[in-house]
Amino acid sequence: MPTYEYECTVCAERSEAVQRFTDDPLTVCTSCGGALRKVFSAVGVVFKGSGFYKTDSRGASSASTPPSSTSTSAESAPTPAAAPAAAPAATPPAAN
Repeated sequence: MPTYEYECTVCAERSEAVQRFTDDPLTVCTSCGGALRKVFSAVGVVFKGSGFYKTDSRGASSASTPPSSTSTSAESAPTPAAAPAAAPAATPPAAN
């Protein structure tokens, strides 16, 4: 069930109420008896990005197929030069 926020138009006190979609909105402030109004806020969940629907609604057979990459920056980036290998440390001669 959703949580609604109300604000009193007289005393400006805010309160929250857990209500069903079919319930009537609250109209009377419990503190002063003034009129209440619903406070609307930003959405709590936002689905962003391309392919959300495509990747989450497919069956298991296509899940093993890797997604295609549209980025070309990795292909055009120069590869770093390999660091020279360290020379092996000289071992002291064995004592007889």
